Amino acid sequence: MPDPALRSLRKLAQMNRLANARLHRACGALPDGVYAAAMPCFFGSIRATLNHILLVDRFYIGALEGRGLDRAALDEARGCPDLPSLLLWQEDSDRRLLVHVAGLAPALLAEVVAVDRGERVQRDRRDDLLHHLFQHQTHHRGQVHGLLSFAGVAPPQLDEFIVGDDAAARAEDMARLGWSEAGLMG
Repeated sequence: MPDPALRSLRKLAQMNRLANARLHRACGALPDGVYAAAMPCFFGSIRATLNHILLVDRFYIGALEGRGLDRAALDEARGCPDLPSLLLWQEDSDRRLLVHVAGLAPALLAEVVAVDRGERVQRDRRDDLLHHLFQHQTHHRGQVHGLLSFAGVAPPQLDEFIVGDDAAARAEDMARLGWSEAGLMG
């Protein structure tokens, strides 16, 4: 039987990928110009909010993988100009996170990870950083969810990914990603 903490993190990484795919598909239905249009939100637009998610993903995933601060990758994420580019780049970050979590052993969860923040080095447990990252993604996806409503696009359901009872609601997305219920629920 898999370690409960690792199983939970694996499911959160999978949920993250599924939720991003759904949210990005909904963003594809935005009328021309709305993706980057000024909106009443913290980051100022849907594009800027999604770019922020990508930037923070790259920042923490790089640290979790043992890489130093990659300012070029962060600048690229911050300035991602369009939804097609964002889709590709976020899918890559989601894949890296899935691979990272799948490769963890229980002993690695308590390992302290050095996070190069440029002016200082943050040191936190790997499991705490992963939980922080998942919370960050969920928070900002929720903001984009609300902005879609504001822009006249029906926001997608974003929380049908963890429990077995939601299998029918996620079946189409699971098929798109080539995933199985056994892989998600195992």
